[in-house]
Amino acid sequence: MKPSRILLFSLTLCLLSWSCQQRPASPPDTRSADEATLRAADIEWSKATGAKDLDRSISYTADDTVLLAPNAPAASGKEAVRKSWSDMLALPGLLISWQPTRVEVAKSGDIGYTQGTYEMTVNDAKGNPNTDRGKYLSIWKKQADGAWKCVVDTFNSDLPTASAK
Repeated sequence: MKPSRILLFSLTLCLLSWSCQQRPASPPDTRSADEATLRAADIEWSKATGAKDLDRSISYTADDTVLLAPNAPAASGKEAVRKSWSDMLALPGLLISWQPTRVEVAKSGDIGYTQGTYEMTVNDAKGNPNTDRGKYLSIWKKQADGAWKCVVDTFNSDLPTASAK
């Protein structure tokens, strides 16, 4: 065989071999199930917080979580977030709940978010209840054990700011 035919034959075999190899199967798209899991977790987190169950509430957060609450510095890490939630749960007359209105998970299946509305009531200095309504965004990350944990949580009011006196 001539060298050019050997080269052509070799290239043909390589291409044929390459084209016959099985491609790895794409991982299954689990977004729908993951979104249902996130929605349920967010609702359960709201129930735990509404019941003022600090330990159960904090169990929905990752070790490296960040809380971006209004009118407060960022709380970074589980212990700082625990302190922030502990202070909030101790507010007189606290009633708090939230409801996800949108849930999305990335195609990769490792990160997602919940977005929704909240309502929170606390007593003022005279003991009168004041109710705040607003929106929130929570970013969730799938952990090594498959559990979803919140890594960033932020919320803010829909009510107008009090005018400066």
